[in-house]
Amino acid sequence: MSAPFAPYDPGPTTRRKGRAPRFRRVPLRLVLPNLVTLLALCAGLTAIRMALEARWEMAIGAIVLAAFLDAMDGRLARLLKGTSKFGAELDSLADFVNFGVAPALILYSWLLHEVRSLGWIAALVFSISAALRLARFNVSIDDPDKPAWSVNFFTGVPAPAGALTALLPVYMEFVGVLPHWEEFAPVVAVYVVVVGLLMVSRLPTFSGKKLGTRIRRDLVLPLFVLAVLFVALLVSYPFEVLMVGSIAYLVSIIFAWRSYQRYLKGDAAGAQAGES
Repeated sequence: MSAPFAPYDPGPTTRRKGRAPRFRRVPLRLVLPNLVTLLALCAGLTAIRMALEARWEMAIGAIVLAAFLDAMDGRLARLLKGTSKFGAELDSLADFVNFGVAPALILYSWLLHEVRSLGWIAALVFSISAALRLARFNVSIDDPDKPAWSVNFFTGVPAPAGALTALLPVYMEFVGVLPHWEEFAPVVAVYVVVVGLLMVSRLPTFSGKKLGTRIRRDLVLPLFVLAVLFVALLVSYPFEVLMVGSIAYLVSIIFAWRSYQRYLKGDAAGAQAGES
């Protein structure tokens, strides 16, 4: 009795010369930065869960971890020469969740819900401002008309700094400076909106991209000591360190603006000297 179907013949096992393989291998140097970005995204999503469960310490800790990983993925990509357009898009999407959505939900679940629609509007303004800030940053990356010194500045408050700064009222409550009163909710809502406006503003802020690229030999050991001291203080007194750091960052905007104006005046003086 013959079989109803002809036996399967896989054909020749050798691939034709010149034919591209079905799956191309991706270098590990391209995968590692994206993996760090995905870990940061997991931290941001975990912060949302912690906020829904009213575990504020864990939520803020996840945001801090996401900010640290966000600072690492770009430097890792440049160090390994693994930058890619895919990585840049993934980083922007992760930043919107980590520093736009997660902080807004933390603040709303923490106190802003006490003023209902007003608190939700403040959370929406902050989240939308983060999205607009990231979109503007992506567009301005390849601007050929920017002067060389502009790498020292961001335009507006960057999303990670905006997220950590917007959570300043939460730090103040855990330190004991700000009581958890419903009457403070409108003030917190206004503060959150102001931070959102700072992100989409044209104010220059320090970028810090040049920090750590070259270090003098005599400063290496003191830098190690300061780094260990900072980590120890952050672990032992997290909310105190975050509160002082947020206030110091807001104050630094004034000095960034003054430094930016000095660069502009120097360019103007150089242009006038070239014309004369």
